[in-house]
Amino acid sequence: MSYDWIIDVLFWIAVVFLVGVYVSWRATRLDRLHVRVETARAALDAALVRRAAAALELAASRLLDPAASLVLATAAHEARTADAENREFAESDLSRALRAVVDQPGFAGTLAARGDGDGKSVLDELSSAAAKVAYARRFYNDAVAQARIARRKLLIRILPLAGRAPLPGFFEIDDDPPGI
Repeated sequence: MSYDWIIDVLFWIAVVFLVGVYVSWRATRLDRLHVRVETARAALDAALVRRAAAALELAASRLLDPAASLVLATAAHEARTADAENREFAESDLSRALRAVVDQPGFAGTLAARGDGDGKSVLDELSSAAAKVAYARRFYNDAVAQARIARRKLLIRILPLAGRAPLPGFFEIDDDPPGI
């Protein structure tokens, strides 16, 4: 009696099992990448809101001249209230407004020399917030790039492992921090 068919069946069961494990691993990895993109986006949004709040605090601190305060407050307000389509433009405008106000010759020294020390604390907060925006944007764009690379794989495209998740997009803004 020949039991070769049992070996064949066991072989094909093992192959199907290994293929299933691989497909499950790829789907889990893609899901983790999408979660990473969402988490990085939330951190980026928080950093952008913090930077806009620091800019509004500087504009409202009476440490600037009225024209600079108005420009900075307007740019910060636009950045906080922009819709999804205009968010990148508004955030870039805020970056340019911050550089226009803060990068004036002797600005940091004049502000820090004020007697009450509010100028230095506001500048420190703004500098920290601007640096966090740059880092958060880099982390977000890195996560998006990895998710896009994973979604280009043949297996992901043949089997709809991405589900209905939209393809994540990059967040491109002018995030050069002011020279504080």
